Amino acid sequence: MDHRRNTGSKLLIPVLYLAAACSGVQISDLLDRASQRSDKLHALSSTLTHDLDFHFPPIGRMIMPRPSMCHTSSLQTPNDKEQALQVSESDLLSLARSLLQAWADPLVVLSTSANSLPHPAQSTISNKIQELQQHSKSLEDGLDILSGKMGPAAQTISSLPYRGGNDIGQDRISKLVNFNFLLSCFRRDSHKIDSFLKVLRCRVAKVPEMC
Repeated sequence: MDHRRNTGSKLLIPVLYLAAACSGVQISDLLDRASQRSDKLHALSSTLTHDLDFHFPPIGRMIMPRPSMCHTSSLQTPNDKEQALQVSESDLLSLARSLLQAWADPLVVLSTSANSLPHPAQSTISNKIQELQQHSKSLEDGLDILSGKMGPAAQTISSLPYRGGNDIGQDRISKLVNFNFLLSCFRRDSHKIDSFLKVLRCRVAKVPEMC
């Protein structure tokens, strides 16, 4: 009985998304929802980084890789809002979707690694990482629907494979540094995603002052 109920729940989710995609939901409404989700995603990643900073060894800041080493750094993105305003709506959505999809595997690595992270707030961090995964998947599903309404260009996704592996290190310092680095990369990208969607929202709404 439980198995049938769980199966039914899993089947219900795609059906609901399909219904939403086929309904008369306005693009502006979908963008409002996406912006709210991306805002939560970035806020949570910032909170997690703050949690880690409370017990991060000073030497860790010296040996942590540069942001240019993030696996998504090869993607050419606008550097600020002024540049983002020059990018087409479809391309902005494509960039946001590419960044979000690029984090599917690394978020699993963070989630698995959090279970044995040598940090006093390990349990809290682990729970927040799982929440981060849920928000990310929810936003990704929402942007999939949105891209279907905005045409082929918005559905294009750049491949940004993660090749960091599942092991973040054997000793305490390595684990903390690599975990923090990976999370800092996600925080940077979640800020980009949030910024792109907010610019996209105000442009679609044709309200310049919102930008």
